Amino acid sequence: MSRQKSKKPNGQLRQSQIVTTFGPGSMLDLPNQSVLVAGLEHWAGMGDEVVEPRLAEKICEALDVPAIKLYRPPADQQDLNAPPTGIGAWQFPEWFVAQPPEKDSDANPRSRMLVHRKSLTKGKFIDQDNKKRSVVPIRFVRACRKGHVTDINWFDFVHQGKSDCKRQLWIEERGTSGDLSEIWIRCDCSAQRSMFDASEMRFQALGLCEGRKLWLGPTEREVCGEPYRLLIRNASHAYFPESLSVISLPDRDEKIKAAVDTVWDMIEVVQDVTELQYERRKQKVKVALTDFSDVEIMNEIQSRRNDFLKESKSVKQAELETLIAAKEEIGNDILDGTFFARSLPESIWKKPWMEKVQRIVLVHRLREVVAQVGFSRFEPTTPDINGDLSMVTSRALIARELSWLPCLENRGEGIFIQFKKIDVEEWLKKKSVQKRGKELEEGFNCWKNEHYHSKKVYPGSAFILFHSFAHLLITTLSLECGYPASSIRERVYTIPSVGYGILLYTSTTDAEGTLGGLVETGRQIDVHFRKALELGELCSNDPVCSEHHPDNKHEHRFLHGAACHGCLLIAETSCEQRNDYLDRSLVVPTLENRSAEFFTVR
Repeated sequence: MSRQKSKKPNGQLRQSQIVTTFGPGSMLDLPNQSVLVAGLEHWAGMGDEVVEPRLAEKICEALDVPAIKLYRPPADQQDLNAPPTGIGAWQFPEWFVAQPPEKDSDANPRSRMLVHRKSLTKGKFIDQDNKKRSVVPIRFVRACRKGHVTDINWFDFVHQGKSDCKRQLWIEERGTSGDLSEIWIRCDCSAQRSMFDASEMRFQALGLCEGRKLWLGPTEREVCGEPYRLLIRNASHAYFPESLSVISLPDRDEKIKAAVDTVWDMIEVVQDVTELQYERRKQKVKVALTDFSDVEIMNEIQSRRNDFLKESKSVKQAELETLIAAKEEIGNDILDGTFFARSLPESIWKKPWMEKVQRIVLVHRLREVVAQVGFSRFEPTTPDINGDLSMVTSRALIARELSWLPCLENRGEGIFIQFKKIDVEEWLKKKSVQKRGKELEEGFNCWKNEHYHSKKVYPGSAFILFHSFAHLLITTLSLECGYPASSIRERVYTIPSVGYGILLYTSTTDAEGTLGGLVETGRQIDVHFRKALELGELCSNDPVCSEHHPDNKHEHRFLHGAACHGCLLIAETSCEQRNDYLDRSLVVPTLENRSAEFFTVR
């Protein structure tokens, strides 16, 4: 492969696209060629460092590396005298389709020559009649589930095995539908084969994977042996970036840690608030901890003990504890820091249909840091329901030696809703809920049988309940808050030891994430809450939607209950589980199931 550098004449990408869509290992069409984005070793320069210790710690734990740093992708330098920056790329694929010569009425546009990069002269193919033909990259390549990708060996494919024949190859379209069965590869020796064979795994027409990691370099490979699959370069399943994100917690936590550090030898043995109050009478402890309450200090002491016992909190547990602890709004608060949240007084939102809600928190400011840790092909990998990285073997790494990762720093606002823990626990004990949960779990088991390599576990009825309600509320809020539904994202918290809740937030790299529309809409959350419940009662596709059974092997929607594009499915950019684990019947009564709901619309 030839190496290319992404400079201005060849095309530019936004920094956010590098982390979310076109990271290392992705295939990208530039104005004049097609490339494979290179690994981190082939990037020239780095952007500003982003400091987020909690995210770095979780990444080190998941990837088993001693330390990791986070940097923004390199930005284009406008100064011609500055050191060059950019994202390295490899030309890929290396096979091209030659176009008919211009003004050649005798040429057959449905039968075109298949040529290799080495046969080109200055980007053109010169045929036997000395006519220059423009070329376009072929859209078919081969890849495996672990991310390995390479060109198809077209000579072996058309001859159905190893062959010494190296005559001219042709790609022919023998129909008008564009179906693979109508696309044929032909050799001048009369051998021919349909691309349909390449798409069928039972034929194994593309051979076994050689483990080539071309994004890291032309010689990089590892042992694999999985059957190659046909991959269309611009298909939606050609590249799934795997990322991990955290909501930055208040700087106040760092202040508590620093204060406790100075007197840790004196309060390390404290077991309860009474003992802490005794220690706080001592002058050194009194001065060091004067700005903090007993509850805050006890939380820090307990957190340190958990760390000592290697019982580190999950990504979401730390966030949930911080959101629950938000102080009540007093009217003259001054927005400060990167995270600012205030609890909305109960008198504002308390309504009969919200009796199972414990707290509404308006998050005026939040900072989200997103880092890409790898990628996959054909099937996406997502963090588990606690926000931690899944332990998967199909993750393709984006560098030979990981010492840093590309990341984004987003700022935004949000609404957090905490639900009463006792109500959730009582709901989970209901026989009708347990019956519906078993039906959903049977669907998950059917999915697991088809995806036997997946490490996913069934998330439970509580997660499906609040995940489904979050989708309904996103749809409702988007009509009022000024943000489109595709820009509102979710974080679902179902941690029995701490509590249950959902955070709906918007975050971008610029000021559009903090316009205040979502927070202001949250002041009428009772109105939107009711609208969301009413929206879930009836779908435009009912009764078909409500009667869907998760274990229906004909529809292959194993991770859905009563859910479809008419009610619960939203943009995948908004959903942390890519629109999996959804069911309206756990939220409100539906036409088919009127006994498993959690909420009541009055």
